[in-house]
Amino acid sequence: MASILSLRRRIRTAGNVSKTTRAMQMIAASKLKKAQDSAVLSRPYVEKLSALSKNLSGKIETDNLHPYMKENGLENTLYIIISPDKGLSGGLVSNLTRELFESTKNKNDIFITIGKKAEPGVFSLDKEVLASFPFGTSLPPFETVYPVIKLVNDYFLNNKVGSVKIISTKFTSVFSQEPVIKEILPVKFEEKSEGTNGMLFEPAIEDLLPSLLEHYIEMELYQNLLESYASEQAARMVAMKNATDNAKEIIKELQLEYNKIRQEKITNEILDIIGGQFAYA
Repeated sequence: MASILSLRRRIRTAGNVSKTTRAMQMIAASKLKKAQDSAVLSRPYVEKLSALSKNLSGKIETDNLHPYMKENGLENTLYIIISPDKGLSGGLVSNLTRELFESTKNKNDIFITIGKKAEPGVFSLDKEVLASFPFGTSLPPFETVYPVIKLVNDYFLNNKVGSVKIISTKFTSVFSQEPVIKEILPVKFEEKSEGTNGMLFEPAIEDLLPSLLEHYIEMELYQNLLESYASEQAARMVAMKNATDNAKEIIKELQLEYNKIRQEKITNEILDIIGGQFAYA
């Protein structure tokens, strides 16, 4: 049976853990509102931009395809993995790593990691890592996408990879975040370009499409950064709340055991005193 001193130390330790996890929960909760708003409010814009880009791509003659739309026949893929820089976010990182293992089949695949927690999983695959970028602990600014897009353009437009895919975590709700994989290049045009029939464009579609596709790729990457950041804060808030609740349960159990041992010790001391009185009587 544990001693009173040992139980006191364990209760104090559990209390300190509870305070720490509670503070981390509150920090994540304070960041979550802004992160959630940023991710959710930008979705309609990105979805409309995506639909418009693909619809207009379908109106371009095959001979005039933008380089983003051309398939070069290569089977290898450039993966952009987006993960947090820090842990303590429940199963978010492990789910993302599982998606990574299930999706990478070609030995010549190349990786770009954004966030430190993605690096161990990629290194374990023994694949080429083109670059690693920190994710940061605050809402990612739009400028974050530029160095990544520069590498994407270098490898895809120069026919070093056959496709570009993003593996990230989609924010569904505070209690639900799911890993997703999305192919952004080559851009697959829509067979039916509904919604743009009969429209006149100024400048012409051929002149408009290049800048539109470039902005589409940038926004797709940035939207995934926003989704990943919101998912990280939600997962960490829930994980730290569960950790706080568990620590409080442990404190209750230890406190109960402490009171039991303390009462037993007091009872034994009383019995010793009474026994001593009878011995001298």
